[in-house]
Amino acid sequence: MYFTLILKQNKYSRRKRRISYLIYFIYMWSTVHYWPIEGDATGGSYDERTRDVCSDAHASNARLALKGSTASLSLSLKRTGDTMSHRKFSAPRHGSLGFLPRKRCKRHRGKVKSFPKDDTSKPVHLTAFLGYKAGMTHIVREVDRPGSKVNKKEVVEAVTVVETPPMIVVGVVGYVMTPRGLRSFKTIFAEHISDECKRRFYKNWYKSKKKAFTKYCKRWQDEEGKKQLEKDFASMKKYCQIIRIIAHTQMRLLPLRQKKSHLMEIQLNGGSIADKVDWAREKLEQPIPIANVFGQDEMIDVIGVTKGHGYKGVTSRWHTKKLPRKTHRGLRKVACIGAWHPARVAFSVARAGQKGYHHRTEINKKIYKIGAGYHTKDGKVVKNNAATEYDLSNKSINPLGGFVHYGEVTNDFLMLKGCVVGTKKRVLTLRKSLLVQTSRRAQEKIDLKFIDTTSKFGHGRFQTIEEKKSFMGPLKKDRLAKEELS
Repeated sequence: MYFTLILKQNKYSRRKRRISYLIYFIYMWSTVHYWPIEGDATGGSYDERTRDVCSDAHASNARLALKGSTASLSLSLKRTGDTMSHRKFSAPRHGSLGFLPRKRCKRHRGKVKSFPKDDTSKPVHLTAFLGYKAGMTHIVREVDRPGSKVNKKEVVEAVTVVETPPMIVVGVVGYVMTPRGLRSFKTIFAEHISDECKRRFYKNWYKSKKKAFTKYCKRWQDEEGKKQLEKDFASMKKYCQIIRIIAHTQMRLLPLRQKKSHLMEIQLNGGSIADKVDWAREKLEQPIPIANVFGQDEMIDVIGVTKGHGYKGVTSRWHTKKLPRKTHRGLRKVACIGAWHPARVAFSVARAGQKGYHHRTEINKKIYKIGAGYHTKDGKVVKNNAATEYDLSNKSINPLGGFVHYGEVTNDFLMLKGCVVGTKKRVLTLRKSLLVQTSRRAQEKIDLKFIDTTSKFGHGRFQTIEEKKSFMGPLKKDRLAKEELS
């Protein structure tokens, strides 16, 4: 009766029903068939009474075997039920809602939405700078972190090189605090402004008349204009609470095709308002190097626009779970986008759309090195800005062949730990940290032992051109040219 119930119930799987069929067949065969008694090797004919006793004995043995087989069957069915694959339905939501809407950024340059808090006890200084992402490499350094497992041991870490040529100050802006927030009080521009800065104020420089700031520059030349400028600077000192400078990058110093410089306001912190106005007036039309803004081993924030990926599906954009293989009409989708009512799709449901080219701020990027660009010393061009106390080879920060998709770094640069947002050539806004850095990682002194300069186009083997020439020997074209000369 037990097997009859099993066979009649449809809730069991095909495999379970097949096993039940097999056990039922063994049971019926053992009760009807003739089995010889143990110890009887002849297997001769018996009378009816002996045959009945034999069948009863073997039937009882079959029943005992059947009990054991059913127990093992139930265990095997439990084991197979545990390992059956199916989709896991319970999971936390995928993706953060804190960055909605995920759409293309309006601006290409990272915007500083808040500057560090002012401290009047410090000298006047800038709080931000602009740089251009060149590429990545790796370094070897010794960790100075007592108590750590890697203390006094060498580690290999990835770093990003950001080229930061000096920025030119072209203006001063004063802000006053109102009940509705900050409002600009006065803006003063310099007398001479370069064309690469003027290009920023034109959509088509080629067709324009290039007359920007021509009337404004005359204020610095006549007597009435000079008197008005003095009044403007005096009113700034009297009424303004925040002073910012207007500075632009020097695109002609970079290996980029773009000629239009990037312009931004940078807040001045430290000192009194009068000190800030005097500092800004003194620095008009002057270059400001990166070494005057940031220091070695400092923690900074990087603001920029991420690498764009275009229109992507929901699995790539939100990292949702792929559906099972046999799902109808696609796997890389969301199975349920909401209930019937409310009759609309909620904003929190993962959907396909734009991925990348978003405005992001990364905090706590440690400066591993502030490198000097190519410069002349005693009549010689100095390029060994990648040498260390342990690696005395004469090499620059540029890998063999230059940084891929960028070129050669010839100006001052920052070496930041890890990766930063954006592609190569992307402009990055470097800002002083808003936090008070007290962690051991922030206060750790960085001592670089080695900077890798092998080619980043493939598997590089050589650190310098001289090392490659000494290993490879003279090339065929060089040998032929030498023979022609001789």
